[in-house]
Amino acid sequence: MSFLEVNGVAKSFGAVVALNGIDLAVEQGSRMAIVGPSGSGKTTLLRIIAGFDAPDSGRVSLDGRLLADGPRILPTHERGIGVVAQDGALFPHLTVAENIGFGLKRGETGWQQRVRDMLAMVELDDSVLTRRPDELSGGQQQRIALARALATRPQLMVLDEPFSALDTGLRANLRSAVAKLLQGAGITTILITHDQAEALSFADRVAVMRAGQLPQTGTPRDIYFRPTDRMIAEFMGDCLILKANVAGGEANCRLGIVPLVGTPRPGPCEIMLRPEQILLRPETDGPATPGELTARLLDIDFAGRTSAATIAIDDPMAATPDTMVLRGIGSRGLYPGARVVVSIRGTAHPLP
Repeated sequence: MSFLEVNGVAKSFGAVVALNGIDLAVEQGSRMAIVGPSGSGKTTLLRIIAGFDAPDSGRVSLDGRLLADGPRILPTHERGIGVVAQDGALFPHLTVAENIGFGLKRGETGWQQRVRDMLAMVELDDSVLTRRPDELSGGQQQRIALARALATRPQLMVLDEPFSALDTGLRANLRSAVAKLLQGAGITTILITHDQAEALSFADRVAVMRAGQLPQTGTPRDIYFRPTDRMIAEFMGDCLILKANVAGGEANCRLGIVPLVGTPRPGPCEIMLRPEQILLRPETDGPATPGELTARLLDIDFAGRTSAATIAIDDPMAATPDTMVLRGIGSRGLYPGARVVVSIRGTAHPLP
């Protein structure tokens, strides 16, 4: 039995089906990310797990304890679940100390020490204890919100897009710090997010949500490199999808012969490559070797290491140039008009 189990959970709002028979298992001490586009049902699932909403049908259990059985649910405050919202949801009229200790009994022994321990855990010092939320930076507010949720010793932590309002650099740093903190404390965590990179870097398991269902759950590497369908492939990041013909574990496509992962069925299919698998280099650095292609770089949309290159593949038998756009390509030494060599690293993934 998994630590958190969601079985057959369904939820509708009028004619709108928000969740359609969700099954999800989360192991104790793990970090699960649920990622999907807006309107896919992520927030509804979070609210049902936390106890803010009741499912129409299905069951939710935590550590063997039944939290929901259809509309019959255990109240939120009895579940032992900590929730950190997108904006932190700190009480503006309370000090940092009062916010952190909100869920604790003020008169109980060790109240003040528990508050200080939580503050130290999120790597803030005692100087902020008397401040109010509007005197803190966005990153500090999110750390205080996390400290408040941790103070009650939750069995499960649910993070609802807690980093989305922060600057890019701060978001990455705080995300890494929070992941290490929760892992060190051994707290099972669910992150709800629409940010693919955030899900892949934070979690050890990722569940992709689409139209109220979870079509794929797996490790970050599996979700990224071995998506089960084209939608997941494209949603989880830039990719190149090509028509191919499979024979002998290899795919014959516009980029030549590419080895495939697994044992795909022979015949026509689509294959996926991620940008980091496609290498462009100036032909002046050396001629193409067997397995590489030559092309002319027609244009480059410069964006540093995530530039997009338009190439025309050399093919003397073609009546018209075979042009292709490669996204997420490093741009060093590449200029429009230059001749380039195209090579593939690793294996392509066949899509159904």
